[in-house]
Amino acid sequence: MTDKTQISIRALSIKPSLTLEISSKAKALEAEGKNICSLSAGEPDFDTPDFIVEATLKALKEGKTRYGPAAGDPELREAIAEKQSNINKIPTKAENVLVTNGGKQAIYNLLQVILNPGDEVLIPSPYWLSYPEITLLAGAKPIKIELSTKDNFKINIDSLEEKTNERTRLLILNSPNNPTGCVLSIKDLDAIAEFLRRHPKILLMSDEIYEFLISSNQVHHSFGKIAPDLQNRVFTVNGFAKAWAMTGWRVGYLSGNPQVIKKAIAIQSQSTSNVCSFAQKGAIAALQGSKDCVHEMAQIYNKRRDLITNRLKKIKGISFVQPQGAFYVFPEINLKKIDSISFCNYALERVGLAIVPGIAFGDDNCIRISYASSIKTLNDGIDRLEKLIASF
Repeated sequence: MTDKTQISIRALSIKPSLTLEISSKAKALEAEGKNICSLSAGEPDFDTPDFIVEATLKALKEGKTRYGPAAGDPELREAIAEKQSNINKIPTKAENVLVTNGGKQAIYNLLQVILNPGDEVLIPSPYWLSYPEITLLAGAKPIKIELSTKDNFKINIDSLEEKTNERTRLLILNSPNNPTGCVLSIKDLDAIAEFLRRHPKILLMSDEIYEFLISSNQVHHSFGKIAPDLQNRVFTVNGFAKAWAMTGWRVGYLSGNPQVIKKAIAIQSQSTSNVCSFAQKGAIAALQGSKDCVHEMAQIYNKRRDLITNRLKKIKGISFVQPQGAFYVFPEINLKKIDSISFCNYALERVGLAIVPGIAFGDDNCIRISYASSIKTLNDGIDRLEKLIASF
C-alpha cells in the first residue's frame, strides 16, 4: 500500500477521469463476453484522411524523425497563423503560436503561465471535465458558473458578475461545447466581451476544438474576431483531433499574446519538448489540403445528430437542449432519486450501454451521449436506453 505522505497535495487533489473509468468497466464486461454498445467515445469514428497519412509517411521516409523546436515546426506555426488570420479572422503571426501535444497540453501550459496560487477561474458548467483539474494543477481555484437547461445552457452575465472578485484571473469558453453541443452566438460573445472590458484584469481562454463540427444552420465565431481590442487578453486553444479525426496524433496549438506564448514555450521545453516531428508534417498537410474531408465528416455528424435527437424526443423521462455542434447530446434524466453515476452503472450492467455520467461535466442530473458512432450503433444504443428507462 502506498504511503500518502509520498504523494503531493497537488496530486491528491486530482480526481481520476470518470470517462476512463466507464470505458475500462465496459471493456472488462466485453472481455467477459457481454454484448456492449458504447456511446461514450469522445473521438471521431473515422480514419484520418489518406492525404494526411501520406504526407506523414513521406516525412518518415525522408528522415523527419529527429528533435525539433520546442515551439513547433516553423512551417506548421506559419500555417496555423495563416489559418487563424484567414479563417478565424484573428490577425496572427507565427510568434503568437505554440504547437502542443494535443489541445489539453495547450490548456495546461497556458494555465501554468498565467495563474498563481489563490487565483480563481470562471468555468461555465456543464464543462469539459479537464478544465477544473488543470486549474487545480496550476494552484488556482475553479469557480463553476451554473448554466440551466431552461436557458439553453447560455451564459448569464449576471452570474459571471456575481462570481467575479479581485482574485478572478481567467474565464474559460468552449464553443461548440463539450458536453452540451451548444454554440455561442455573436450576441452571446458580445456580452462576454463587454464583461471583460468592465474587468480589465481578467483573461479569456477560448477552446474552439470543435469549430468545424456544427449543424448546417449555425456559424462558428472565434472570440478573438469578435473583440479585437482585447487581443492581448484572449487565448485560443485548438487542434486537429476532432475535425480531421487525428485524436491519436496528439497535435494541438495555443495562440495569443506572444509574451505569454514565449513563457508557455519555456514550460514545454522543460516538460515534453517538441511535438512528434513527423506528426506535425501531417498537420501541415491537413491545413494546406482540401477541407472537403472535414465538411463530409461534419455532414455525417449532422445526420447522426438528427437521428439521435429525434429518437430521444420520443422517450419519456428525458429532456434535452438541442445540440448545435460537436458530437454529443446532454440529456437530463427526469427520474427520482438517482444520480448520474448510478444511472450509467445501471445502463452498463442491465442493458450493456456505455454512456458518461453528467457529474463528470458538472451536472449530476444529466448524461453525455456521443454520436461519434455508426447509425446502426446509435439505434442499438437508443434501443437499450429506452429499455432501461422503461424499467424504472
